Amino acid sequence: MHLLKKMATWGSKFISTIKEKGKSMQGEMSFFEHLEALRWHIIRAAIAVLVFAIAAFALYDRIFDSIIMAPVHNNFWTYRVMCNMGHWLHSVNSFFDAGSFCVKDFNFKLMNTEMAGQFNLQLNSSLMIGLILGIPYLLFELWRFIRPALHEKERKAASGFVFYASCLFFLGVLFGYYVVTPLSVRFFATYTVSDTITNMFSIDSYMSAVTTLTLVAGIVFQLPIVVYILSSLGILTPQFMRRTRRYATVIILVLAAIITPSPDALTMLIVAMPLFLLYEFSIVVSGFVQRRKLKREAAEA
Repeated sequence: MHLLKKMATWGSKFISTIKEKGKSMQGEMSFFEHLEALRWHIIRAAIAVLVFAIAAFALYDRIFDSIIMAPVHNNFWTYRVMCNMGHWLHSVNSFFDAGSFCVKDFNFKLMNTEMAGQFNLQLNSSLMIGLILGIPYLLFELWRFIRPALHEKERKAASGFVFYASCLFFLGVLFGYYVVTPLSVRFFATYTVSDTITNMFSIDSYMSAVTTLTLVAGIVFQLPIVVYILSSLGILTPQFMRRTRRYATVIILVLAAIITPSPDALTMLIVAMPLFLLYEFSIVVSGFVQRRKLKREAAEA
């Protein structure tokens, strides 16, 4: 009940903040002028994504072999690191089997069952690559749209939004591509009920798994930005995040188990550890916002 009251209070604060921003913007621009400005921001962002997508389409042969299909080869960077880690653990303690960490050849094949399947694959994956590479410019256009509605202090406080959000997004994409994707592909590609069954996956299924895991990781890594915004609005505090750390730990472990459905506990911890660090860093960010807010209130008083 106490938690529900807090959530209701936070929701009312958030709604009131949005209403205040809307009132301040209403005197400067009409509703249709806002729509017109938003339309041009969207058009410019779409053009940037299209430019990156065309470049990816032109270089698709290299991208497909060296990036998209790299996680299915046993010489992928992640698998080499895992194999070296297995040999190191075996040297420390003979309980660990060094060979169990090394990835052998994948026993599966990719297939295409549609006439235009390979062309659609190249087109859709090029657009996805263009979207990922165009995220910084998308965030820049978003910042340009909301910037006029902010006060001078808010503009200074959020001046590094595009840079930090882009860095966190690409860091999450790298984590998803080099950690989450290969571990998930390894498990599902090598999982067999019987030796008489050969794994044959559609190329659409494989591409959907790679892009989903990579993009979800990039979005999850935006947690510090979300915490910064909610803390600036007074909705979230570091004290609350410390009190709910045990619940966050359970959620992170469940999320890691879903992402990497492997019976190996070490693999799950490899995925969960960066998420733990991300949560702790978000607590630091919330504490920084709270200290700055208290200092500003003391100076005004």
